[in-house]
Amino acid sequence: MRIVDKIQPKPPTVAYFTMEVGLDDDIPCYAGGLGVLAGDSLRAAADIGIPIVCITLLYHKGSFRQHLDASGNQTESNVEWNPSEHMKAIETRVSINIEGRQVWIRPWRYDINGLSSTNVVVYFLDTDLPENGAWDRTLTDHLYTGDDHYRICQEALLGLGGIAMLRALGYEDVTTYHMNEGHSSFLTLGLLVEQAERSNLPLSDNQNIDRVREQCVFTTHTPVPAGMDKFPMSLVRQVLGNHLTDTLIEINCTLGDTLNMIMLALFFSRYINGVSMEHEEISHGMFPTYPINSITNGVHASTWTSEPFQNLFNRYVPEWREDNMYLRYAIRIPLMEIRKAHTEAKINLLNNLQQKGIKLDPSLMTIGFARRATFYKRANLLFSDPDRLKKIAREVGPVQIIYAGNAHPNDEGGKEIIRQVFRAAEALKESIKVVYLENYGLAMAKFLCSGVDLWLNTPQKPFEASGTSGMKAALNGIPSLSIVDGWWAEGHLEGVTGWSIGEPGIENNPVMEINSLYDKLQNVIVPMFYHKPQVFESVMRSTIAINGSYYNAQRMMMQYLEHAYMSAL
Repeated sequence: MRIVDKIQPKPPTVAYFTMEVGLDDDIPCYAGGLGVLAGDSLRAAADIGIPIVCITLLYHKGSFRQHLDASGNQTESNVEWNPSEHMKAIETRVSINIEGRQVWIRPWRYDINGLSSTNVVVYFLDTDLPENGAWDRTLTDHLYTGDDHYRICQEALLGLGGIAMLRALGYEDVTTYHMNEGHSSFLTLGLLVEQAERSNLPLSDNQNIDRVREQCVFTTHTPVPAGMDKFPMSLVRQVLGNHLTDTLIEINCTLGDTLNMIMLALFFSRYINGVSMEHEEISHGMFPTYPINSITNGVHASTWTSEPFQNLFNRYVPEWREDNMYLRYAIRIPLMEIRKAHTEAKINLLNNLQQKGIKLDPSLMTIGFARRATFYKRANLLFSDPDRLKKIAREVGPVQIIYAGNAHPNDEGGKEIIRQVFRAAEALKESIKVVYLENYGLAMAKFLCSGVDLWLNTPQKPFEASGTSGMKAALNGIPSLSIVDGWWAEGHLEGVTGWSIGEPGIENNPVMEINSLYDKLQNVIVPMFYHKPQVFESVMRSTIAINGSYYNAQRMMMQYLEHAYMSAL
């Protein structure tokens, strides 16, 4: 029986609000993990029959396109694309009040067809309309690259404009509004206005607040206060006007002269979750007065499993697409078949790189690292002791390393980390080949997460709320070597699904972590790869069976259905 057949009674209609969503490399309306997770969530919902409609923004110039020179200096340019080639323009128009003027919005429709008979519709909101003034037309140009003024106006479009658009499109039966991070928290104000009109009571009346709270759920991805969107109340008043701003103050949704968007979402949500068990604990410490649960992230198995492994699973575990839990049975796939599928995936990756002018050796152990370039992800940790790295390559076994990741245009620290990787590559070039791939996106990720031999992840604790790149690798039998943070605190079984850097439960200790990283490579992983290939392949197989079968979006969305969505009925 397929998972979709088990959903009884009929599930509620969910409106999923997200600032970004990653669906296709040619639709540049995502910047990183949050958007990719949103895309995977929606695909899984379509597969298992959860009726979801998604509201997001259209970005005519994308986030940005990354350019790297020979020294690793990053520059950015706008992305050129035509929405009409990928989605359908809808004639419906709504307007919302921003700074006392009407801003008009139209939607673009994108359909996700899954394994079930339920398709998921994504509406991309767009203000590039002749009815709008010049500045308002730019509000759907860029993702995450503006100042506070630009950002709060975008978030008003997403939340307030999203509610108005749902109603204009005929979505009256929504039972749950799911806020994917705090960017969409203004939707609660849109619901509050609707409820006050129905009840004929003031906005701040507890009856109205309770009714809105019954409808809202919130997923936080933020493990530290610095990651929260905060706006000065003077700017909130300028953008939203006096009535909504005074209401926020009256119901105690502000802290002094600041509006915290996560706090707004927390206040109005009946169900709140972090994105891993560790993140739940961290969130309890950050927000001790709120009941916070956890639903660990997952990735869309059919999207992130490479063709060689899809073919392998089709032969040995034919039920895997309809029910990803069947990947447990990958444990019985012969090791020689695992080796054959991985070899094919690795050749596909190297052939793709060769088309970009990068030649790597398929016989060498290949380490992959692809994360957003920012300080806490520590892409440079592997190069902390280049002499020891050289010794490992010389005395234990040769390695080659592939890096990828974009730094935010305003993140000078992240850009410096990219330059450090380039400098390390130059210093190591006689011993170890290190390459950095430009403009990392969905298409490149599919090759990289399936074609390397080892997935490296080095976040600084406790900044990794979850992480999903290692989950994508696991579906392709690639074990992780990772700091035990985020999802890896759950998925790590030493020597079974991969290896830890440092010890579980130990606080951040860079010296210990660096030594552990080199010790694992020198004494365990590289020797196993070259001298005990069957043992290494056994780890690959158990990575699929244990982590691939659980850390997928199908399981994740079933948990949302049970714990967050069905409780609305």
